[in-house]
Amino acid sequence: MPKTGAPEFIRIPTSPPIIPPVAGGEKRPLWSVMIPTYNCSEYLKETLAGVLAQAPGPDLMQIEVIDDASTDEDVGALVANIGAGRVQYFRQPINVGSIRNFETCINRSRGHLIHLLHGNDRVKPGFYEKIAQLFQQHPEAGAAFSHCAYIDEQGYQQFLPPLVAPAAGILPNWLLRIAEYQRLQYVSSVVRREVYEKLGSFYGTNYGEDWEMWVRIAAHYPVAYLPEVLAEYRGHPNSISEEKAQAALIVPDLLQVMKRIQQHVPVSHRHQVLAKSKKYYARMSIGSAHHLLKESRSWRLAHLHIKQALALSRHPAVYGDLLKFYFKSLFVCIKRRDSLKAFAAILFAWLMR
Repeated sequence: MPKTGAPEFIRIPTSPPIIPPVAGGEKRPLWSVMIPTYNCSEYLKETLAGVLAQAPGPDLMQIEVIDDASTDEDVGALVANIGAGRVQYFRQPINVGSIRNFETCINRSRGHLIHLLHGNDRVKPGFYEKIAQLFQQHPEAGAAFSHCAYIDEQGYQQFLPPLVAPAAGILPNWLLRIAEYQRLQYVSSVVRREVYEKLGSFYGTNYGEDWEMWVRIAAHYPVAYLPEVLAEYRGHPNSISEEKAQAALIVPDLLQVMKRIQQHVPVSHRHQVLAKSKKYYARMSIGSAHHLLKESRSWRLAHLHIKQALALSRHPAVYGDLLKFYFKSLFVCIKRRDSLKAFAAILFAWLMR
């Protein structure tokens, strides 16, 4: 086949994409709230409402929706209706995937502080004011984040993780802590644009790519934290996380991310950090197996997640979680009057692994 001369489009870049600086002389706001979205219009209305309710004027805050060629609704019309001229809209000519869409968000941003706010998540009142104050108090910080709650499709809180620190400020020993496992979400995180200009954008995978980015930032800059729930991360069936879980691709992606994270960790700590990461995500994989069994009744998929968990770590805590999984699974079988042969089969498969 003859060459066309056009470079091949790569949906997931293999190295951090370069982020050029904003053109000199351009008037810049403090904030760029960049909202990547794809087929989540039912949630986007809430997302925009949460931002507009606390947004200062356009001189201080750029707000823009970056649509990855959605097909569920006329997103441009939705933005025009809710934003009433205050929210800009950009549509990708083709679907480029989440990682390239994030890259577009950052490149189109003009503010000094960038908030990548996914179109299905929410910010609570005071998010922008309090995060701005945190940066003012700690000008050395390259990034800052608030505490974050996990909500369901209807917006009800499902989970609140423990605080990262008891008081606001620069997080001590943050590089090693964030390198162990993911402790924050896009919705709660704000990064100085100059940090992306120095370190590049997201790359490598479309699951866990943000974890690597937060580690990369922590390896080069102090990071500030606010122990107040000002952001809400929404889980829903059409999310990338759920799609990866259904395809049993979470652990394979995370293994790639762990490998990249090791490059940012001091050599003397790499083995310990990697062991903690594998233990944490092995336990998470067993939790995913139980969730999938309840939702889809797929013993095959649950067993695959368990196999991946045991390939990650054989820590006693992992085996403890596995024992709990089998007791819960037996209860599910009895409650649903499912065939106990399925339960026996997966238990036998584990014993004979």
